[in-house]
Amino acid sequence: MDCPDCGAATIAFEIPGELREDVPGEEPTAALCRRCLGLHPTPEVEASAEPDFTVVSDAFPQGEDEGTIAMVLAVGLLDSFALYRREIEALIERVERAGTDPLLVLDRLADDPGTEPTVDLRRRRRHLEETLE
Repeated sequence: MDCPDCGAATIAFEIPGELREDVPGEEPTAALCRRCLGLHPTPEVEASAEPDFTVVSDAFPQGEDEGTIAMVLAVGLLDSFALYRREIEALIERVERAGTDPLLVLDRLADDPGTEPTVDLRRRRRHLEETLE
Protein backbone atom coordinates (compact mmCIF):
# COMPACT_ATOMS: atom_id res chain seq x y z
CA MET A 1 0.00 0.00 0.00
CA ASP A 2 1.25 3.45 -0.86
CA CYS A 3 0.55 6.50 1.29
CA PRO A 4 -2.61 8.27 0.15
CA ASP A 5 -1.07 11.61 1.22
CA CYS A 6 2.36 11.56 -0.47
CA GLY A 7 2.49 8.34 -2.52
CA ALA A 8 5.49 6.86 -0.69
CA ALA A 9 5.69 3.25 0.50
CA THR A 10 4.18 2.36 3.85
CA ILE A 11 4.79 -0.32 6.42
CA ALA A 12 1.64 -2.13 7.54
CA PHE A 13 1.35 -3.63 11.00
CA GLU A 14 -1.17 -5.18 13.33
CA ILE A 15 -2.32 -3.06 16.25
CA PRO A 16 -2.07 -5.21 19.39
CA GLY A 17 -5.37 -5.62 21.22
CA GLU A 18 -4.19 -3.74 24.30
CA LEU A 19 -3.34 -0.68 22.16
CA ARG A 20 -6.57 -0.57 20.14
CA GLU A 21 -8.34 1.41 22.86
CA ASP A 22 -5.77 4.19 22.34
CA VAL A 23 -6.25 4.42 18.57
CA PRO A 24 -9.23 5.94 16.79
CA GLY A 25 -11.29 3.67 14.57
CA GLU A 26 -11.97 -0.03 14.62
CA GLU A 27 -9.38 -1.32 12.16
CA PRO A 28 -7.05 -4.02 13.51
CA THR A 29 -4.20 -2.89 11.26
CA ALA A 30 -2.57 0.37 10.24
CA ALA A 31 0.17 1.56 7.94
CA LEU A 32 2.84 4.15 8.62
CA CYS A 33 4.20 6.13 5.69
CA ARG A 34 7.94 5.81 5.32
CA ARG A 35 8.27 9.43 4.16
CA CYS A 36 5.59 11.69 5.69
CA LEU A 37 4.96 9.53 8.80
CA GLY A 38 1.23 9.60 8.17
CA LEU A 39 -0.80 6.87 9.84
CA HIS A 40 -3.58 5.22 7.86
CA PRO A 41 -6.06 2.44 8.68
CA THR A 42 -5.56 -0.61 6.48
CA PRO A 43 -8.67 -2.75 6.48
CA GLU A 44 -7.76 -4.56 3.27
CA VAL A 45 -4.00 -4.84 3.60
CA GLU A 46 -2.20 -7.77 5.18
CA ALA A 47 0.06 -6.52 7.94
CA SER A 48 3.64 -7.60 8.38
CA ALA A 49 3.98 -10.29 11.05
CA GLU A 50 7.13 -8.63 12.38
CA PRO A 51 7.33 -5.04 11.16
CA ASP A 52 10.75 -3.41 11.23
CA PHE A 53 10.15 0.29 11.77
CA THR A 54 13.86 1.05 11.48
CA VAL A 55 13.28 0.94 7.69
CA VAL A 56 11.33 4.16 8.25
CA SER A 57 13.94 5.67 10.57
CA ASP A 58 16.62 4.51 12.98
CA ALA A 59 14.94 6.85 15.47
CA PHE A 60 12.28 4.22 16.18
CA PRO A 61 13.12 1.70 18.89
CA GLN A 62 14.32 -1.62 17.55
CA GLY A 63 12.35 -4.76 18.15
CA GLU A 64 8.69 -5.49 17.96
CA ASP A 65 7.20 -4.80 21.31
CA GLU A 66 4.30 -2.82 22.66
CA GLY A 67 6.50 0.24 23.23
CA THR A 68 7.67 0.36 19.62
CA ILE A 69 4.15 0.03 18.20
CA ALA A 70 2.86 2.59 20.72
CA MET A 71 5.55 5.05 19.57
CA VAL A 72 4.67 4.50 15.92
CA LEU A 73 0.99 5.07 16.65
CA ALA A 74 1.70 8.21 18.68
CA VAL A 75 3.85 9.67 15.91
CA GLY A 76 1.13 8.91 13.41
CA LEU A 77 -1.50 10.70 15.50
CA LEU A 78 0.56 13.84 16.12
CA ASP A 79 -0.92 15.58 13.09
CA SER A 80 -4.19 15.72 15.04
CA PHE A 81 -2.77 16.51 18.47
CA ALA A 82 -5.79 18.51 19.65
CA LEU A 83 -8.23 15.82 18.54
CA TYR A 84 -6.26 12.82 19.85
CA ARG A 85 -4.48 14.31 22.85
CA ARG A 86 -5.78 11.69 25.30
CA GLU A 87 -4.83 8.82 22.99
CA ILE A 88 -1.36 10.25 22.34
CA GLU A 89 -0.73 10.74 26.05
CA ALA A 90 -1.78 7.14 26.80
CA LEU A 91 0.48 5.82 24.02
CA ILE A 92 3.42 7.91 25.22
CA GLU A 93 2.97 6.54 28.75
CA ARG A 94 3.19 3.01 27.30
CA VAL A 95 6.38 3.96 25.44
CA GLU A 96 7.94 5.27 28.63
CA ARG A 97 6.93 2.15 30.57
CA ALA A 98 8.64 0.07 27.88
CA GLY A 99 11.88 1.95 28.58
CA THR A 100 12.08 4.34 25.61
CA ASP A 101 12.34 8.13 25.80
CA PRO A 102 9.59 9.29 23.42
CA LEU A 103 10.83 12.88 23.32
CA LEU A 104 14.25 11.68 22.18
CA VAL A 105 12.59 9.61 19.44
CA LEU A 106 10.76 12.74 18.25
CA ASP A 107 14.02 14.73 18.25
CA ARG A 108 15.72 12.05 16.18
CA LEU A 109 12.80 11.82 13.75
CA ALA A 110 12.85 15.59 13.31
CA ASP A 111 16.57 15.41 12.45
CA ASP A 112 16.28 12.39 10.14
CA PRO A 113 16.93 13.49 6.54
CA GLY A 114 15.12 10.40 5.24
CA THR A 115 11.72 11.53 6.48
CA GLU A 116 9.58 14.50 5.51
CA PRO A 117 6.90 14.63 8.23
CA THR A 118 3.78 16.59 7.36
CA VAL A 119 3.65 17.77 10.95
CA ASP A 120 6.22 19.99 12.67
CA LEU A 121 7.69 17.39 15.05
CA ARG A 122 9.64 19.95 17.08
CA ARG A 123 6.50 21.98 17.77
CA ARG A 124 4.49 18.87 18.61
CA ARG A 125 7.31 17.72 20.87
CA ARG A 126 7.05 20.97 22.84
CA HIS A 127 3.28 20.55 23.17
CA LEU A 128 3.72 16.97 24.27
CA GLU A 129 6.41 17.90 26.77
CA GLU A 130 4.13 20.54 28.29
CA THR A 131 1.25 18.09 28.68
CA LEU A 132 3.45 15.44 30.27
CA GLU A 133 4.76 17.74 33.00
